[in-house]
Parts: sequence; C-alpha cells; structure tokens
Amino acid sequence: MSERASRRRTRRSPFRRAALIGAALAVMGGLSAIASPTISQASPLPTEVSSGQQLFTKNCASCHGLNGEGVKVNGTVIGPNIQEAGAAAVSFQMSSGRMPMAGQQKQSRRTTNTFSAEEIKAVAEYIGGMGTGPGIPTDSQYSTSGLTAEQIAKGGELFRTNCSACHNYAGKGGALSDGNYAPPLTGTGVTNQEIWEAVRTGPQNMPVFSPTQLSDEDVSTVIAYLSEVNSSSDSGGYSLGGIGPVTEGAAAWIIGIGGLVGFALWIASRGARAR
Repeated sequence: MSERASRRRTRRSPFRRAALIGAALAVMGGLSAIASPTISQASPLPTEVSSGQQLFTKNCASCHGLNGEGVKVNGTVIGPNIQEAGAAAVSFQMSSGRMPMAGQQKQSRRTTNTFSAEEIKAVAEYIGGMGTGPGIPTDSQYSTSGLTAEQIAKGGELFRTNCSACHNYAGKGGALSDGNYAPPLTGTGVTNQEIWEAVRTGPQNMPVFSPTQLSDEDVSTVIAYLSEVNSSSDSGGYSLGGIGPVTEGAAAWIIGIGGLVGFALWIASRGARAR
C-alpha cells in the first residue's frame, strides 16, 4: 500500500466512523420506538368532576385530606377517611349544611347550606368516583306519589320498628347517650332525598340500612308516613310538641298530680282542725 493511499484512508476514517455511529444510533432509536408501548395523552377530567375536585380541595381537604384519606393530628382523627363514603353521603352532609363543619364538634348539626345544587353534585360525584359507596338517588327511588293508605300504614310500622327508638314515633328526634342526639326528620328543610340518603349511608350514630333490609319502596313508605304525621292536625288536646311519653309523663306529674296535691293542701288548710 502506497503512502498516499494510507494518508487517504487515515483522513477518511473519522468521517466513516461518525457515519457508522450515526447510522447505528438511528437504527437503535427506530427499534426502540417500535418496541416501546404507545403512550396516549390522558384525556382531561370532565368539567363537573374537575370543579368538584377544586371545591373539595378548597373546602374539605384540610380535614379529609387531598385524596379523601382522612387527617390525623397527634393520633387524633380530625377528619375521617371518606374514599368509600359514596356520593349519597356527601350529598346528604353538604345539602343539610352539616359539612363543612365550622369546628370540632361532638356531632355536626344541621345549618344553612351555602352551596348550590350543582356544586354539591360536583363534589359528591368526585368523591363517589373514589370508591363503591351509594350514589345520589333518582327521584323515583324516594318518590311517595301513588302510595295507598295501606302502604303508608306499612311505612309507619317500619318506622316504629326500625327508627322510633331514636327519632321518636313522630320523627321529632330525641336524646342519645354520650351527649349525642337523633335529629328531627320533620319540619322545614328536611327533604325526601335527604331521608333516603341518611337511610342508605348511616350518618354519625345512625346504622346503615341496605336495600336487603329496607327496599326503596319501603323507604318511600316511611317517608310518606313522616309526611303524613307532619301534615296532620292534632285530633284533640295539647300535643306537647309530639316529643313522646317522657314529656307527657312529666306534664302529668308536675301539672296534674302536683295540682291535685296543691288543691288537697288548700282544702286541708280550710278545715276545722286548721282553725
């Protein structure tokens, strides 16, 4: 090999090596692109869920966590885990003004709701998507239209059997142990939907009644019974608010028997022996 040919080969060698390296990289890149899985761009959240997430983060996450996992401070539960609560539970708590709570109370009380129906639904659907809890019911699930007198009477039996021990036979509510209470189920603001949601989700001290225990038809008859009791007028006498035998018994002792004892003492003071 001549000296001129050797020089020509030496000059061409770096370019050839660079070309070979580039070609190899291009081939490897193509093979890698073919072998790697196709990554599709995530579709944006629906507007309703997105707004629900924003509302939840702003109003609820400080107690329930950013993902609904709950919050503990020094071992004390500030807000419980609600990932499996379901949309119906969120709808009940927010529509009745119980959530968000103003402070750490033993039991959340019914207050004025500050959210619109659309906002409540958005937050409820956002939380409902986290688990398998009951969803927001449709109108047909708690409708009382078309129920007969016999069905309403059956609702009364179901209510007295399952609910009156805490809520009173007329749904007026009552005191429970440890400073808790069962709220009234009648009056302004209490809706048929809220009663259905409470039955299915068991808020606070209330047990959960599944569809195998009380069907939607049963719940409708109970709601119809409460509406009947709340709208009916007293047949006679003073009802003392319809809050049960304790109040009636106290009134009988204090007013009735107390009045008789006082009247007897008055008669005795007028007798001959008193003179």
